[in-house]
Amino acid sequence: MIMPNQYKNNYILLFLFLIVSSGCERNVGDNTRAQSEALAKLRCGSCHMFPNPALLDKKTWREGILPAMAEHFGIEVLQGNVYLPHKNSTLSIREWQSIIRYYETLAPDSLKSVESFEKITDWATFRLKTPDPDLSQVSATIMTGINPENKKIFTSSLNHSALYEWNSKLKPSLVTELSTAAVDITFPKQGSFESIITCMGGMRALDNTKGDVIGISKNGSGSKGKINIAENLIRPIQTRPLDFNKDGLTDYLVCSFGHNFGGLYLLQQRADKSFKKVSVREVPGATQSVIVDFNNDGWPDIMTLFAHANEGIWLFINDKKGGFVERNILRFPPVFGSSSFQLIDINKDGRLDIIYTAGDNSDYSRILKPYHGLYIFLNKSDGNNGSFHFEKSYFFPLNGATKAMAADFDNDGDIDIATIAFFANFKSKPYDTFTYFENETKTGLKFKAHNIPIYEKGRWICMDVNDYDGDGDMDIVLGNYSKGFMNQENFKPDWDVHLPFVVLENLIIVKD
Repeated sequence: MIMPNQYKNNYILLFLFLIVSSGCERNVGDNTRAQSEALAKLRCGSCHMFPNPALLDKKTWREGILPAMAEHFGIEVLQGNVYLPHKNSTLSIREWQSIIRYYETLAPDSLKSVESFEKITDWATFRLKTPDPDLSQVSATIMTGINPENKKIFTSSLNHSALYEWNSKLKPSLVTELSTAAVDITFPKQGSFESIITCMGGMRALDNTKGDVIGISKNGSGSKGKINIAENLIRPIQTRPLDFNKDGLTDYLVCSFGHNFGGLYLLQQRADKSFKKVSVREVPGATQSVIVDFNNDGWPDIMTLFAHANEGIWLFINDKKGGFVERNILRFPPVFGSSSFQLIDINKDGRLDIIYTAGDNSDYSRILKPYHGLYIFLNKSDGNNGSFHFEKSYFFPLNGATKAMAADFDNDGDIDIATIAFFANFKSKPYDTFTYFENETKTGLKFKAHNIPIYEKGRWICMDVNDYDGDGDMDIVLGNYSKGFMNQENFKPDWDVHLPFVVLENLIIVKD
């Protein structure tokens, strides 16, 4: 009898599965749990922090993470859970099956939810201001920024590859067309540019996604004021100016977040105003950088969050010779979902602390995670011996936490924090999409968490903090992205999908 091709293919797959599975059962049976654990730690902890089985449930390991891991070892994955080795595989099928059984045995059936922390619902020191909704399209804002000099709000959206500025009445005007939508903007205090724009090329973290870095001149408007600093970079998502070699020329630090490629790069300016691309750390996942002189030697150093696979925060100390000395400060498991960090002296001891969020949930494990949220790592470094040590001192669970920004919002002398959560638990805790943490102590970490009731106004993917209205206090602008990226099944957006952004105007200081 001649089989139709579809049945023949299924038969072949079944035959291969039986051969591979039966062979593995014969060989793996004598593996102890300790041996499997040692193998998993050796193989799964060589490129990133070892992921404990307890971090995810059995189904997510089986259907999401393990198939993705197999491909990194050169093992072919058929129909989701049939594994076939190749001659170039770096693991034998016996070893791989041992790792699978280790995770499936020790992983929980489901993750335990964290006990809810107390939150109050009010407006705290804020009031809501909104522009007119655009009923012709679903909002896809991916960048918001407040210029501290002219107090204007700047935005960019996937709906239109352009940069817009908004006046005090929240009316827009076009600044310039862009190659792709901008994801980051910074306003240099010195130099010829009013702003530096990073256009990442696309939302997906792909290696063929190419973006640009653009400078907008202070005296220009429209395309005449636009200068391309760099083109065809692998998905750049942040750019910051610096003079890393102290030659008097402005260089640019770029975070590039592809899938298998990308990294942290310097665009070193030459005398003829062209740029040379220099690698600082060529590892995909560079997300956000802060430039500070950490060792007080007068030279700019860099701290960067890497948020793909080998997640963590790295410090790059300027060696004054055109390079950097690399030090790892914090490491996180590869399923943690690192999303942002900020340096600020939150306990007023004269040392910069780390405020960090974990909550990116768009990869292979799209489930609610109890370790997502807001973290504070206090600086315990000994300045005398040049060591750098940060200690976890605070955690507040927030599903899908995306960004935290700290400032003295209530003008009482301590540091408060605003957070957004793009991958919040929309079914049960939609108010977690924005939380204001009011610090109740001058030097401690005692916060009152406020649910500011704006979750019906949008889904917040970006945030900026500055004095928008010029009254001396810090205001907040939140960008609404309502196109896709929904992880929870059978849920449709119940918020306003047409508002491009909202402003939380701070009323702690009332302008005369």
